[in-house]
Amino acid sequence: MTAQTEKQQYSFQAEISQLLQLLSHSLYQNREITIRELVSNASDALDKFRYVSLTSGQKQAADDLRVTIEPDKEKRILTIRDNGVGMTREELVNNLGTIARSGSLDFLKKAQKAGDKSVDLSLIGQFGVGFYSAFMLADNVEVVTRSYTEDTGWRWESTGDGNYTIGEVTDGVERGTSIRLHLKDGLDEFTELVRLKFILRKYSTFVPHAIYLESEHVNDQPPIWVEPRNTLTEDQYNNFFEYLTHYPGQKPLWHLHLSADSPFQFYSILYCPDANLEKMGFGRTDHGLHLCAKRILVQNDNRNLLPDYLRFLRGIVDSADLPLNVSREALQDNTVFRKMQKVITKKVLDHLDSISSDSQDDYIRFYREFGVILREGVTSDFENRDRLAKLLRFGSTHSLMTSEMVSLEDYCSRIQEGQEQIYFACGTDADAVMRDPNLEVFRSRNLEVLILTDPADEFILSHLREFDKKDIVSVDSADLKLPPKATTTTESGEEKSEQDKEAENVPENFDKVLGLLTEALGDQVQEVRRSERLTESACCLVNAQGSMSTTLQRVLRMNTPDFEMQKMILEINPNASLVRRMAELASNPDNNRFIQECGLQLHANAMIMAGLAPNGNEMAARLQDFMLQLASQKA
Repeated sequence: MTAQTEKQQYSFQAEISQLLQLLSHSLYQNREITIRELVSNASDALDKFRYVSLTSGQKQAADDLRVTIEPDKEKRILTIRDNGVGMTREELVNNLGTIARSGSLDFLKKAQKAGDKSVDLSLIGQFGVGFYSAFMLADNVEVVTRSYTEDTGWRWESTGDGNYTIGEVTDGVERGTSIRLHLKDGLDEFTELVRLKFILRKYSTFVPHAIYLESEHVNDQPPIWVEPRNTLTEDQYNNFFEYLTHYPGQKPLWHLHLSADSPFQFYSILYCPDANLEKMGFGRTDHGLHLCAKRILVQNDNRNLLPDYLRFLRGIVDSADLPLNVSREALQDNTVFRKMQKVITKKVLDHLDSISSDSQDDYIRFYREFGVILREGVTSDFENRDRLAKLLRFGSTHSLMTSEMVSLEDYCSRIQEGQEQIYFACGTDADAVMRDPNLEVFRSRNLEVLILTDPADEFILSHLREFDKKDIVSVDSADLKLPPKATTTTESGEEKSEQDKEAENVPENFDKVLGLLTEALGDQVQEVRRSERLTESACCLVNAQGSMSTTLQRVLRMNTPDFEMQKMILEINPNASLVRRMAELASNPDNNRFIQECGLQLHANAMIMAGLAPNGNEMAARLQDFMLQLASQKA
């Protein structure tokens, strides 16, 4: 019997109250996750105590660390007990009354917004609030705990109504934490041994500490990461994935089982999940990897074992060459650790290379989920930049009628003779890209263009700059270089290129038209010049040499109020019907003003085609004047 002093009442943080409301009404959810989460928390407490016993210099008994499950069918109480670090009063308030992790808040906001019908509460453990799943089973939860740092125990109690109490327990409390769930009506199954054993073996087989259901050891399977690969089954790998990620019933896209003995020893299993939580709106994934030293967990969230662009991977790394008392700070400076990181990164990239060459469909599925993260490595990992460039995938005019994505290597394998550049075009979607007048010459000459519908892809390519010794340029860039056209022989035996023929077709007074447009547009553009890229449209806007593409500038302007768009070049197609007529009219000086008005409207049209906004009032007045002139010519 334990004695208890007067209890103090506290209120939950507002977000916790919202979560408890959600949990208490989640009748359809998988209630087994409560057992999984509470056992996982107990295991964490045991890990912490083992770590303390090895590193504190104090003699702490850590020989018989265990989780014990005690069902009481008569009283309808389920107790989950551990002999780990325990908690002080302050830790009870901080751990069970507030949310410390930003990801937790994001999860709760989405849960609240979605309501009871669609949010997946099985993900609760990933966001640091797994303890509160207890209220899915219980209408009253008691936590009795004593920290290894003190002799006094504490009792935390709540019915999930928005408040909780904490009182001191003066005697009879062993080190660790005991959680007593007073089960709701109709949930007596969670006191049945067969049901509990099934749940524990389903979710907690790989917990690194002994779990006892009454007196039976129910998780006696050895750590699979140290087992030979050829002795393991897919089910074992998938079960371990569920244990690591708290993704019940989900399978990874792939796994990678690594082992090395020289120059240092380590074992590792890495998994790629089948869905990207960042794309689902849960914010940045910063879970890290489990790091073990001689099978003892040192960190469960190490973010330095892999580069940031591989942060979507889940898994465990275990090395006998790391000291047990290694600190988080020492890990960053440990030579063995840095070498291990380099080897693991290389192995992952090797694996991605293998998938991309041996199973393109599987790789595309992976890339559609995680390519948005993987591509970040081009800007941050100079050593592996060329390898990562080969793993990038894009849409292309070559595969426009299909959903196929192409690599830069694929593109270069189809490159035309004399082509010195890799071309790309940006837009909100493929249809918008294909309407870009800048693509006309590429269509007419059957030149392949990469289609980028995500501005971040252009940012990545701007860092890459070149691939296979070929510059990467936007189709609206002044840096554009097209491969030379074929030459033909005239009747007199003279060889002429296609460019020479086009120059001969330039209408008379075209230069005068360019001069009039330059005068009318003034400093609105950097230059007005003849276009060699247009075959149908009258004009287009081109970015000056060395400038960013129009799409990237638009994105920067939306996100940076002080950003100014760079002046562009207006290119005029001398063979367009309208432009030829303007050249004919230029022979009469009385038409100069009309030609300039046409030039202003052509510039406005080009801005709209480029996704930019011209001066609406001026354009409306100009169009109205054009319509008036046309109307006056009608009978």
